[in-house]
Amino acid sequence: MPGRDLPPGGLDRSEGFGERLLGLLLDRAHEMPPQMIGPLIAEEVATIGGRDVSILLQDYSQLFLVPLSGRRLTVGEPQPITGTDVGAAFLLGKTVETAEADGVRMHLPLLDGSDQVGVMSLTLETVEDDDRRLLRRLAGLVADMLVTKHSYTDEFFLVRRRRPMSVPAEIQWSLLPPLAMTVPQAAVAGILEPAYRVAGDSFDYALNGDILHFAMIDAMGHGLDAATMATVAIGAYRHARRAGIGLSEIYAFMDRAIAGQFGPDHFVTAQMMRLDITTGHLEWVNAGHPAPLLIRDGRVVRQLEGPTTLPVGFGGEEPEISELVLERGDRLMCFTDGVIEEHEEGGEEFGIAQLIHWVNHAGCPEGGVRALVRLISHTLMGKRGGRTSDDATLFLVEWRGGTADHLASLR
Repeated sequence: MPGRDLPPGGLDRSEGFGERLLGLLLDRAHEMPPQMIGPLIAEEVATIGGRDVSILLQDYSQLFLVPLSGRRLTVGEPQPITGTDVGAAFLLGKTVETAEADGVRMHLPLLDGSDQVGVMSLTLETVEDDDRRLLRRLAGLVADMLVTKHSYTDEFFLVRRRRPMSVPAEIQWSLLPPLAMTVPQAAVAGILEPAYRVAGDSFDYALNGDILHFAMIDAMGHGLDAATMATVAIGAYRHARRAGIGLSEIYAFMDRAIAGQFGPDHFVTAQMMRLDITTGHLEWVNAGHPAPLLIRDGRVVRQLEGPTTLPVGFGGEEPEISELVLERGDRLMCFTDGVIEEHEEGGEEFGIAQLIHWVNHAGCPEGGVRALVRLISHTLMGKRGGRTSDDATLFLVEWRGGTADHLASLR
């Protein structure tokens, strides 16, 4: 700062305006009640001349952004994700600015890591680069706070619900990891339908060092029994994965857990995969699950057919591990049988051919894997008349290669 003596070492550690603004929020975050997040955000935005602040969260069906109510927040109608400025900010993960008669309306994505939580919207009379930088960082801090406080309250759950949710769906949603994750070398995204009645489908993933672990499961049956079985299957998968054992041993552990808990007449189809995000080397075990699709340059190249073993719970033999080296930009689409087996009464099944057709038709939409998996799921639901008699889950992985070393440097 001009006229100010610098401390030893020549670094100015004084607090600037932006740091004070963000620091106030950060200092209070650890003890702030969830319902106070909105009012404080509105107050902070007002200090830079902003007004009409809205915080919108994604609904469970990924169709709408629903406004959070609260003192000093502007609460309007839920906004469709498709075809709106606020939806574009959400899908693309980028700020969208719209000129209005009384200023500029800004829509900033709320990103927790790389998972889109929702959007923060506000109006400024004019917008400069300093405003954009400060508000982008504020939106990131708001997203982190919403995710942190999410487990302390039912308020955010209720905002995201646009219809009643079944008990099995409640269980399944509480079991899921974030619906999307992006790092420089890879990206993942998943979606579940029917969002408010899903029971036996689930997926899980974890990035441990350079290895991306992911799995998709489909428990037999419907309702609470299926949700309970899916819970045990995912719990067993996580436990075995964290023990550092191989895919064959993970299958055996899950198999014993399901058989021991539910007996010989119950099963879970499963697909467990591991991807080295530095080399693109993929390994997988298929336990009675539909073979995933390999997508290259926006088109399905083939299904990853290979040796299969019995579903988890049936005591199958030690599974054979399949392997493949991906090319940069390759995508893998895993899906449950509800995606392709749905049919109108007396009609033909939807089928793998139609799934491949619509994947090819979708191509590579702007917004990456999150936008693609959402587009395909909603397209398929539309082709089935907006309903499904079975869970229909999609999980998409993209391998990009490269390194993330630059993110650990301040230069």
